[in-house]
Amino acid sequence: MTYNKAQQEAENFLNHEKQFHLGMLPTEQSNPKTRNIDLAFDNNPADGVKLLLSVDRDIQPMARKILKGDEFRNMVDAGVDTIARGGRIVFSGCGSTGRLSILLEAMWRYFFRDLRNKYPDIYNTIKKNEDRVFSIMTGGDYALIRSVEYFEDYQEFGRQQVRELEMTGRDMLIAITEGGETSSVLGTVEEAADRGAKVFLLFNNPVSVLVENIARSRRAIEDPRVTHLELYCGPMAIAGSTRMQATTAGLLIAGAVLEIILSRSIKPFITQDQRERLNIREIDYAAAFSTLLDELLAVRNTEIIAAYIELEKETYQEKGLVTYFADEFLLDIFTDTTERAPTFMLPPFRKSDDSVSPVSWAFVKSPLRPTVAVWEHILGRPPRCLEWDSGLYRQMGVPESIASVPPKLDLSEILKFLIGYERDDSRLSRTPNIAVSIVGSREILSPAYNDYQHAFRQSTLKFTQRFDLIIGDGDATADYRIACHPVSSILNLMERLAVKLILNTISTGTMVLMGRVTRNWMSWVEVSNKKLRDRGIRLISEICGLSYRDACYALHETIEQLKEENLTGREKLSPVQFTINQCRAGEDSKD
Repeated sequence: MTYNKAQQEAENFLNHEKQFHLGMLPTEQSNPKTRNIDLAFDNNPADGVKLLLSVDRDIQPMARKILKGDEFRNMVDAGVDTIARGGRIVFSGCGSTGRLSILLEAMWRYFFRDLRNKYPDIYNTIKKNEDRVFSIMTGGDYALIRSVEYFEDYQEFGRQQVRELEMTGRDMLIAITEGGETSSVLGTVEEAADRGAKVFLLFNNPVSVLVENIARSRRAIEDPRVTHLELYCGPMAIAGSTRMQATTAGLLIAGAVLEIILSRSIKPFITQDQRERLNIREIDYAAAFSTLLDELLAVRNTEIIAAYIELEKETYQEKGLVTYFADEFLLDIFTDTTERAPTFMLPPFRKSDDSVSPVSWAFVKSPLRPTVAVWEHILGRPPRCLEWDSGLYRQMGVPESIASVPPKLDLSEILKFLIGYERDDSRLSRTPNIAVSIVGSREILSPAYNDYQHAFRQSTLKFTQRFDLIIGDGDATADYRIACHPVSSILNLMERLAVKLILNTISTGTMVLMGRVTRNWMSWVEVSNKKLRDRGIRLISEICGLSYRDACYALHETIEQLKEENLTGREKLSPVQFTINQCRAGEDSKD
């Protein structure tokens, strides 16, 4: 029975889900530069760090071209006009680009929050622009902290989230989909365009490939109401891991747009002295990004990053736990930590009322605020969660398996993740359990830094060890200090990029050393949506030397087999890695 079910599912995927066969997309392919990155990390982790970061060099020529292009200029002009007319700029994305969209909104809101506290005179002059940037994350804010993978397969979900924001012709949508084909994001594009909004679509694959191979992408790209920007910069350092270069490119370009729009929107209303205080100035974003990479690739920094990777690897190998503490970078750390679960098949964040699921290897907490306050602090606003019932799901035409038992994505669910200073014994449930404070240069110079340090020490008294990781200038006696000097700007974009690059490198490098990357493929991967299923099939095909068809059958047999496993209280098994191991065992038995 299991075999017949597997055959049916495999044949259905091969014959009827071809729109999700994405091997032709460069962002889904293996990068020849990093083909043996697993060996590089094994031989010398610092060399692995250099190799991982070196792929980000491919972003700079793309950025230079885009930043000088008419489409970028039009996007800036449209944004300035939108703000002037009292409209809203809405970013939309799914998965890593959804978290990017939330970060972009938060950066705008952080600016006004800090302005209110530091320069109330300037704030009172321009505060009308504070509530002008929003974000749509497929799955709502809940997906920031725990992935809702299959949501991306439904265009109607994106349409519904645009409807709930009540977008109009006064508004502007900037949709970001690294592959250029994510259904839910393309749904936001169509709905926003139908409502008369100005629409821009950013993606990381060549237009020619998308138009030729994927009907839903072609429809959006060829829509005269949509302006598209191709951010193509080649395959990812880890095959298919679009949370890396693709999303970094998205942050660089969309962040530059947002900074320029903000600067131009407020410039007429403030004095020259006030402009200087707010770091309003012309910036060569491509050059600033290149300089930042040069600094991170300095020998001393790659050695420090490698040393920290070794710390996390050893902690996890001993079945221990890592808990990050932060203030300024809480949202950035959430993004990276959440994305590890589907990318490397790690246990996701666990809710406070769940004593059965495995505890997540890493977690994020604030030492300064309770959970409810932390959510508003990191988002710059109250959480926006989905309150969808069975009736609405049926109205949107989804399978009954979803509609009959709707996922719980509302506010009450998101508050079950204890990200504040509340006691959480699960973070001490295994040893070693280490606490890591992550701060940047601006925080260290802040008058509130001593309060943060005291709160961190008090919150971590029961941890077996604690460490400081500083990004930028700072205390030379810190356990780990990654020296860099990101160009200052109105939204501190380059500092955000520095944090992203470092966290991506740390989390990926740790998983490489843990054996969860084979060559440069994520071999421990979830298959919870159709895009990930295709990625798993292609990985099995390349690693095991099978045809795509045979790899598809093998993976679906594993999926059905693992359904019979009792995993209560245990970490889930990767069906992709399980299939690879079975294939290799079969080859060994032949020998």
